[in-house]
Amino acid sequence: MVLDLNKKTFFLITGASRGIGKCMATEVATKLKAGSVIVLLARNKDALEKTQDEIQSKRSDVTVQIYSVDLGFAKAEDFQKILSDSLSQSGGQANDFERAFIVHNAGTVGDVSKKAKDVSDTELWTRYYHTNVFSTISLNVEFFKVFAEIPKLVVNLSSKCAIEPFASMSFYCSGKAAREMYFNVLAVEEKDSDTLVLNYAPGAIDTDMTVYVQKETVNKDLHEAFKSQRESKTMLTAQQTTAKFIKVLQEVTFETGAHIDYWD
Repeated sequence: MVLDLNKKTFFLITGASRGIGKCMATEVATKLKAGSVIVLLARNKDALEKTQDEIQSKRSDVTVQIYSVDLGFAKAEDFQKILSDSLSQSGGQANDFERAFIVHNAGTVGDVSKKAKDVSDTELWTRYYHTNVFSTISLNVEFFKVFAEIPKLVVNLSSKCAIEPFASMSFYCSGKAAREMYFNVLAVEEKDSDTLVLNYAPGAIDTDMTVYVQKETVNKDLHEAFKSQRESKTMLTAQQTTAKFIKVLQEVTFETGAHIDYWD
């Protein structure tokens, strides 16, 4: 089976201002049919504008919209407004599109300077889960409401941390696991529909996030692994994992809800 990305698509991606999100946004944009609408979400508006400009320089025949939103505080009403406004600005309706495509990429790593037994602040946990789990779920629900009648492609940016524990990564591992299980349930519920769900683990990427983990983690093995990969230039780039991601999508050799790792 081959998935044709060259359709008139409403494409929304979170965390599109830098790193993997920016790379995925720009590369997926090159595959979509003219008339598609691309919606970029992130906190940093200036950085979003750069992603927008990069896409428009390659594709003047698609519409690119940006919305600055802090997922640590975002609620269902905020996502409703973004989706409604993006359709209004594009001059179209949900059913004008051949496919609705969402990539849940945005995420934070949390405090890696402490072990699991040392993180008891419930406010910190609540904020982390709001940013990385609750907002993702809320956005996905509102997306499904708007595009209920057309085929949907849903991608959750997962991690090896969603299925394997790593010392110092209690926030990240538990958040990724919770998020992936939500999308697994969604895949089961929608298995007889025209919705395709993918949990894609991009591998360790040379981004600000892995720089932070390398610097702050109390996990010496993880520190050394990232340090070695970075120094030997064997750590993956955003471009490498995006290329694999698009290949996985186009070939569609996975069942809905599958966890696919870059190294698979």
